[in-house]
Amino acid sequence: MSERASAPGGLALVESLVNTLDLESGADALETPEGRARLDLTDGEDLTDVRDLRESLRATLLAHAGHPPHGPVTPLGELLAAAPLVVAVSTEDGSATLRPAADPAPLLSRVAAAVAEALTAGTWQRLKACEAPDCHWAYYDRSPAGRGRWCSMQVCGARAKMRRYRAK
Repeated sequence: MSERASAPGGLALVESLVNTLDLESGADALETPEGRARLDLTDGEDLTDVRDLRESLRATLLAHAGHPPHGPVTPLGELLAAAPLVVAVSTEDGSATLRPAADPAPLLSRVAAAVAEALTAGTWQRLKACEAPDCHWAYYDRSPAGRGRWCSMQVCGARAKMRRYRAK
């Protein structure tokens, strides 16, 4: 739905995962082989677990925007605690990163590594979910003050402003 540029670094994976479900139409990209391929899901990954992760992420992104969860979900911290990660240290420059312990990396581990990377980069709080109840699309807030509210000013923002105007 959003015309915004994709989130930076590993947050693009988180954004893509949350945006696999179009709340307005009900279309779930996880139902299609192409949608699963975009996330590099392995055959062994349970789609129920992937959907739980997606909705926990959505609730967290809503919290980043100052909104309550859209429904009951497993807390994201509980899900990410089960992600096997290792610290990889570069022999060239000594830099360290968290990366999934297994190869191929399960989605949960890749998301946990992306969240850790975003925390250290200071970008995690900028990934938000649109406040429109029929949207909740993930977007990266690049506004100077970090107070963006909608994934698209032309669609969700315009609808909200029109609703407010008509209610007066």
